[in-house]
Amino acid sequence: MENATLWSRRESAIPRGLGMMHQVFAARAENAEIWDVEGRRFLDFAAGIAVTNTGHNHPAVKAAVLAQLDNFSHVCAQVTPYESYVRLAERLNAAAPGTTPKKTIFLTTGAEAVENAIKIARAATGRPGIIAFGGGFHGRTMMGMALTGKVAPYKTGFGPFPGDIHHVPFPAPYLGISEAESLLALERLFKVDIDASRVAAMIIEPVQGEGGFYAASPAFMRALRDICDQNGMLLIVDEIQSGFARTGAMFATDHAGIEPDLMTVAKAMAGGFPISGVIGKADIMDAANPGGLGGTYGGSPLGCAAGLAVLDTIEAEGLCERANEIGDRIVRRCEAIRQADKGLGDVRTVGAMSAVEFVIDGDATRPDPARTARIVGEARRNGLLLLSCGVRGNVVRFLPPLTIPFGQLEEGLAIFEAATKSA
Repeated sequence: MENATLWSRRESAIPRGLGMMHQVFAARAENAEIWDVEGRRFLDFAAGIAVTNTGHNHPAVKAAVLAQLDNFSHVCAQVTPYESYVRLAERLNAAAPGTTPKKTIFLTTGAEAVENAIKIARAATGRPGIIAFGGGFHGRTMMGMALTGKVAPYKTGFGPFPGDIHHVPFPAPYLGISEAESLLALERLFKVDIDASRVAAMIIEPVQGEGGFYAASPAFMRALRDICDQNGMLLIVDEIQSGFARTGAMFATDHAGIEPDLMTVAKAMAGGFPISGVIGKADIMDAANPGGLGGTYGGSPLGCAAGLAVLDTIEAEGLCERANEIGDRIVRRCEAIRQADKGLGDVRTVGAMSAVEFVIDGDATRPDPARTARIVGEARRNGLLLLSCGVRGNVVRFLPPLTIPFGQLEEGLAIFEAATKSA
């Protein structure tokens, strides 16, 4: 079987709206390595878009899922509940930032978690308005697209979108957007577009994912917490890409020392099995009436079993600390590359949520998406899978599994460095 043949079949059978980064068809994977259908080995610096933080086929996750399969794969938690759902909720309630009692509901996808967080916020406050941030990504459902702060490719041709959604700039100093400017935009929003008393919640990624791995500082997150408290709004933190040890803490919000009212989680929480959730303050989570929340596959038994194994693995293998070491190694290597490459304009990381930004002649106002695409392609040809992102399409993000052997990490970074030189 060949990749080219499969790609031809893909183009005949699958709509073009489902973008695919690499024309490489996976056959098997283990930890930080993927082998394609032609037997070629690739180092995986994508981790299924920050899903396999614990690596592909982690033995503990695999064993937990196989054990659950011996019992049952699905009964629907809304029909006959099961203990693992309750136990995973208890553990996430305890792990979530802050001391206020928490409750958790499980769903299937990140977008579904976002949708339900908005529903809960509106039910709890009786208000309609939602504030999101430019460059943010919150999913491809109608509400997810409305919240997402990037038009192409996510919104093009799909409107109209749900109303009472408002955007303000996300602070990104490299792009010339200061925290003060972002906060001033909030003030203007309340004066021009929507009174603060009509806003149910703000939703923010503490580290933007698709937007380019720009991080909100602890001071900015605390400022948002204060604004929400002063105006009776809820603060929703979207931890879908940044959660579960990726940033060197269980959740990126932990770095800010604040307590969100609601938090969305997905991706890495089950090591590759579909599950998502909303974790929130108990009284807020109870705002929806019975039957107002749910979903047929929400909190699947396999996802709950895998999620419990992931939490065990993060603790047992010290993956928060390991994320920081991985991020340090990536930054050191990329900073060394930048000394000789004016086109590598910025290097940034929070834990192992790392990115580099390519520009023309060191000018931050002149993004270089064409070179970025060439680098990703050249790296793939030499056995390294990377992802690009960013509001300007000029960011390469590094998301290796947190369990990657350091030798393989350095091997991948060497391939990346060679790709920057040849591209």
